Amino acid sequence: MFQPNMMEGSGHQLLHPLDMTAQNTTSESDLNARLGRDDDVFDSATKSGSENQDGGASGDDHDQQRPKKKRYHRHTQHQIQEMEAFFKECPHPDDKQRKELSRELGLEPLQVKFWFQNKRTQMKDWEVKIGLNILLQTQHERHENTQLRTENDKLRADNMRYREALSNASCPNCGGPTAIGEMSFDEHHLRLENARLREEIDRISAIAAKYVGKPVVSYPILSSPATPRPLELGVGNFGSQATMGGEMYGGGGSTGDLLRTMSAPNEADKPMIIELAVAAMEELIRMAQMGEPLWMTSLDGASAVLNEDEYVRTFPRGIGPKPAGFKCEASRETAVVIMNHINLVEILMDVNQWSTVFSGIVSRAMALEVLSTGVAGNFNGALQVMTAEFQVPSPLVPTRESYYVRYCKQHADGTWAVVDVSLDNLRPSPAVRCRRRPSGCLIQEMPNGYSKVTWVEHVEVDDRGVHNLYKQLVNSGHGFGAKRWVATLDRQCERLASAMATNIPTGDVGVITNQEGRKSMLKLAERMVISFCAGVSASTTHTWTTLSGTGADDVRVMTRKSVDDPGRPPGIVLSAATSFWLPVPPKRVFDFLRDEHSRSEWDILSNGGVVQEMAHIANGRETGNCVSLLRSANSSQSNMLILQESCTDQTASFVIYAPVDIVAMNVVLNGGDPDYVALLPSGFAILPDGSGGGGDGIVEPCSSGGSLLTVAFQILVDSVPTAKLSLGSVATVNNLIACTVERIKASLSCDTA
Repeated sequence: MFQPNMMEGSGHQLLHPLDMTAQNTTSESDLNARLGRDDDVFDSATKSGSENQDGGASGDDHDQQRPKKKRYHRHTQHQIQEMEAFFKECPHPDDKQRKELSRELGLEPLQVKFWFQNKRTQMKDWEVKIGLNILLQTQHERHENTQLRTENDKLRADNMRYREALSNASCPNCGGPTAIGEMSFDEHHLRLENARLREEIDRISAIAAKYVGKPVVSYPILSSPATPRPLELGVGNFGSQATMGGEMYGGGGSTGDLLRTMSAPNEADKPMIIELAVAAMEELIRMAQMGEPLWMTSLDGASAVLNEDEYVRTFPRGIGPKPAGFKCEASRETAVVIMNHINLVEILMDVNQWSTVFSGIVSRAMALEVLSTGVAGNFNGALQVMTAEFQVPSPLVPTRESYYVRYCKQHADGTWAVVDVSLDNLRPSPAVRCRRRPSGCLIQEMPNGYSKVTWVEHVEVDDRGVHNLYKQLVNSGHGFGAKRWVATLDRQCERLASAMATNIPTGDVGVITNQEGRKSMLKLAERMVISFCAGVSASTTHTWTTLSGTGADDVRVMTRKSVDDPGRPPGIVLSAATSFWLPVPPKRVFDFLRDEHSRSEWDILSNGGVVQEMAHIANGRETGNCVSLLRSANSSQSNMLILQESCTDQTASFVIYAPVDIVAMNVVLNGGDPDYVALLPSGFAILPDGSGGGGDGIVEPCSSGGSLLTVAFQILVDSVPTAKLSLGSVATVNNLIACTVERIKASLSCDTA
């Protein structure tokens, strides 16, 4: 457990509302005195001439003079309203802004300066008082909870005594059990009293549950054994929390789904969470800014390596020692991205936006409880408890589930910071395989709408479940490290910038210039990518079944049922995936798979015909980052097109596509709602194998770096959701994916001589 030092230095530093552990340094009476002062500002310009000539008086004269009372100037209501409105927009005006404001309001610049200083101090004082009130309320609730527990225990004991008296009741005439209708007045009174006590216990249990986070067990007089629920086996459903499994493979969700067992924290844990978040923020700032000896330069000079011994000496207070069998993964990366700092903070603090932007890394995420929304208008001081599942797009790498708190704060220099730290100590579980030590990012405002982002990832993880094929990738940091987070953020910022672009060149053939059509098509492609990434990993919601082979390139399948989802065709969907190594650099694999001219070499369903690009939208600096609309000349379905998004960065590349109805796409291109276009995405995830090149995953052809390629297909095998899956459908998909893999290997054969 962190024991953060909340008071540093000897200055009158005001505390953030979350820094509750230091509130005992300020009494409530002092706060009331400070907060009750007048808002009026001392007008230094109205001093009398005699007050400004103290140096000309003798010592005796000075002693005889009566101390003159300072004169204060009370602002008009209009002046206060104008400065209040300006304060909401800019609490720290510069000299130019103060002069302009003073001219408009008929005040001196110094008066404006003092007013803003006092206003900022007043706001901070309010935050301190609010924090103190929260602490006092928490202590009161703990005391009340203790009283409720004591009262409940007493009632429970009385209840048990009454139950025993009733069970031992006998007929006064024959000594046998008392028959219904023949009980004495006292026994009847006991039953009535017991019923009243049961209601009282239920009431106390409900109140206690509010404070301890779980219901108190009640003891009814007459109870019947609970009827066991039948075991339900069936085809899984689509959805972020849906159970995914196959009926013919013994379906049902994985028993190791840690995220489903997590719940919001109870009241008793919240002060501890706040303290942990504040200390984690301090550690993140130092981790992002410190150099040697905490961070050592790697042998190739391309990255920073954490000195674990120095880390323990620098941060002795933490979330506890590293668990046995876990290993440390730590990385730091910096980049400049094309997005302003306010929008970046909003993305990180909105769990839906965050999981969408990082869909290649985050397979599931949920905000369990928002403890603080922060300052109105921004996320300064926002605090929320979350769960998330982090992934590498392959069935061979287990996902990493985490239960943690996320805290956002704006610092004095204008830098924003967002930090995560695990809360596993609050909910110990043997299923925990990953702990997040303070991790997150610092965001600095740059000119022209850019931001400088410094990302720190620091986890302790049990990675024994990672397949040997992917161990080098995970160990290099390209799997879950800071480099992958930053590279993904940079690419997604470019994608968002292109979606909002208005100066679209009209000379190129196939370029979509209709602004509404571009937005709809990009939104449809985004949903396609999210669906693909969520369904290709080894998530605990998936039940993969191996069909063939004994090596890493086994074909794994699972079935899912699509019902009442306008974004997917209804029926039984069979998903199949396999991962394998290629002695070819990732860039070459990516260019081959995304190019429509080479598509017929691997796409069996194109029947060897020519594939033409009908339209496209560029998504960034890289020419391969784009959304395309393709059409196959020899396709058996003339009313179908292919929607494809290809994207690449330094750590991962994707080529994802799905057949779409031509009528539906015409609606989308005219700006219609894309949510009703049915999609079943398939595609490829291309990762560096972590062994070669310049360390950035993108190396020149025929160099030593290879690729890890995951191929995933989704096939609608029956349009009736209640249908049974046939072995013939499984065999067809197995043959399809095996043939595709062989074609890719043959087309990308590399001469290693």
